Amino acid sequence: MSAKSHQFLLDAAARWPKLHRVLESVGPIHRQARRDLPLPESLCRAVAGQQLSVAAARTIWSRFESIRGKRSLVHFLSRVTDQDLRDCGFSFAKIRSVRAIGVAAELGQLQTQRVLRMAHPERTASLTKIAGVGPWTADMIGIFYCGDPDIWPQGDLVAQRTLQDLVGKKHSTAKVAATFSPWRSRLAMTMWKSVDA
Repeated sequence: MSAKSHQFLLDAAARWPKLHRVLESVGPIHRQARRDLPLPESLCRAVAGQQLSVAAARTIWSRFESIRGKRSLVHFLSRVTDQDLRDCGFSFAKIRSVRAIGVAAELGQLQTQRVLRMAHPERTASLTKIAGVGPWTADMIGIFYCGDPDIWPQGDLVAQRTLQDLVGKKHSTAKVAATFSPWRSRLAMTMWKSVDA
């Protein structure tokens, strides 16, 4: 994020001194879109991390990658047993979801360039047609895979609660976040980074 856009966030936070201090303390967020995995794998990784700590999500994904080896995702998911996925740490609901992602990939519904061209509402509508992929997962894909700078993940409890604590309970976090458009993703990243710190 450029110094100019960070200054935009600081200016927008002027009404909320606690939030302003956190933005100043964390400083600019320098993050590019992360596309080290193809989109279907990134979706599976996001599903693996739903409602878990970062450390737990990494452990599950590491086990998944270990048993997958070099096989393609579609090939792997067509042959791996539910018990193998349970042994990685996936719940039954998450197993259903990663299998649905594999089917969507096989049907050509997760072509990277097509998804990257979509506006976030359209992308969310498309991705949430896949069983087990909800708005939170679509938001994470939008922020971290697509690099969309203007997503506020209202369903993310850490981002929401952290912002609420900084602006007070009388303010709606969605309305507060809206004042940070077109840099709401950076606001969310600041909330996460402040908690990590």
